[in-house]
Amino acid sequence: MGSVKKNKLLREIPSVDEVLRSPDIKKVSKEYNRSMILRAVQLILEDKRKTILLMDESMTENLQKLQPVNAEDIRQKIIHMKEPSFKRVINATGIIIHTNIGRAPLSDDAVQAVTDAARYYSNLEFDISTGKRGQRYSHVKGLLQDITGAESGIVVNNNAAAVLLCLSTFAKGYEVIISRGEMIEIGDSFRIPEIMEQSGAKLVEVGSTNRTHLEDYKNAITKNTKMILKVHTSNYRIVGFTSEVELAELNKLAKKNNLPLLLDMGSGNFIKAEELGLKDEPTVQDEVLSGADIITFSGDKLLGGPQAGIIVGKNKFLDLLAKNPLNRALRIDKLTLAALEATLKAYALSEENAADIPVIKMLKLSEPELKNRAEVLAQAINDRGSSDKAEIVKDSSQVGGGAYPLNDIPTYAVAVDTAPLAVNAFENMLRKLTPPVIARIKNDRVLFDMRTLLDDEIEILPNLICSIIKKNS
Repeated sequence: MGSVKKNKLLREIPSVDEVLRSPDIKKVSKEYNRSMILRAVQLILEDKRKTILLMDESMTENLQKLQPVNAEDIRQKIIHMKEPSFKRVINATGIIIHTNIGRAPLSDDAVQAVTDAARYYSNLEFDISTGKRGQRYSHVKGLLQDITGAESGIVVNNNAAAVLLCLSTFAKGYEVIISRGEMIEIGDSFRIPEIMEQSGAKLVEVGSTNRTHLEDYKNAITKNTKMILKVHTSNYRIVGFTSEVELAELNKLAKKNNLPLLLDMGSGNFIKAEELGLKDEPTVQDEVLSGADIITFSGDKLLGGPQAGIIVGKNKFLDLLAKNPLNRALRIDKLTLAALEATLKAYALSEENAADIPVIKMLKLSEPELKNRAEVLAQAINDRGSSDKAEIVKDSSQVGGGAYPLNDIPTYAVAVDTAPLAVNAFENMLRKLTPPVIARIKNDRVLFDMRTLLDDEIEILPNLICSIIKKNS
């Protein structure tokens, strides 16, 4: 019966031409141009289709007739269309470094640094002490040296670009050895072999998917070999009957054959994993001590900074990277540089300052703190006339962003009973709020994970959630 009613409601949706010919719609023709009105009508009708398809049977039975599209609908839709497409959203998913919704939120200091860099002129490439041209990397090079212990550091626009620059500089037209078990895809279908192809380097795979030995690397070295590449599998794990060559062993082999050793860490971190409640994993500082000549990692994952590809390592290699013409095409802009410097300064100053970086703060939230936050949110929802709709549940969060794939982090969430709305319909309405709320569905309920909610969002969420509940109760 429900599907029959849905089909009937879908057939009642008017065509775009019908709506445009209605007398009521002509009222807005003097306010907006025809193309804007046309697009608004198309979007309104599409919204009606989606709403009907997401309704459960009880709602379709109670809905006797669709409301017609009127002039005010058009006005409101056009106002919405004029809003920025790129906007803030509330992350209630529990995924801390959520690739699709902007990865790491920046610290207050980083936000202020970006604002100043955007609003005013700056000493981007100007040496104030001499009055002559300066180097943009000078603003972060010293910080990277101090934090990681590396001899030098430069930055490009993301980690894939960092790997591309390294391969292009040292192995263009030559062979690079890599374990078959480290042939990763880094997201959105970008793969290590494809990056290597673009760099002009030739890939030489050694070992098997699950086991690679030092002898495999030794046997693959020829007169055409120019680099050994080790990739940290930060976005997946191979478990069971496995074997990989430790970085220190590869370093000895590389030195013996006068080859640079490049380590792609993916999501690098400066704080030991156990201090963040995660399983043990090496820091960038650890890998510098292990002897890698060049190390690349992201700025916008576990570091909690802006999107960037950070390269640290030995002077003789990084000097050549800086001189590669490709480096100019891949360099970071002034806003990214400002945010990155502020983020790195937090790490360089003290553990207390680093703890103010949002990603680090989220990771360090204790279970009692999370439960307390959940109690505040659930109580606020139930107090606003939505009694018994919200319930506190224990669940798990994820790091996200291709980091710590086997780590589920204990958390607390608020689960909301969406009846009479279907959970998918409720979740769809959350995404249409201002600001949009991105939650997750589990056990036929919508969950709001307390780990990824910012303090001010816990204050505004109750009204946002209850506006949907009251409208559809």
